[in-house]
Amino acid sequence: MNLMLFSAIFLVLIAAIIVVAVYRARLSRMEQESLHVLGTDPAEISQKMTIAQKLLVVERWMKILVIVTVIYGIGLLGLFLWDAWERTSRGAF
Repeated sequence: MNLMLFSAIFLVLIAAIIVVAVYRARLSRMEQESLHVLGTDPAEISQKMTIAQKLLVVERWMKILVIVTVIYGIGLLGLFLWDAWERTSRGAF
């Protein structure tokens, strides 16, 4: 059984996780951690809210991608083990 296509899909999922993580890191750099209570500009408040909403969306997609990748990786590992089992039981390497 040729598992190269399944392995390539797994690598694409890992690459997507890396891309989303880098995007999240760049987005979080724009976020200010300090809270300005008095004299805050309304434009600054809306910008902070926008960034916070974007971070929430990116984090949700990150969780989804990680869960899908882990489940897919476990399934791929099962396929590799099953394929190895079949090859050794037939005596063909």
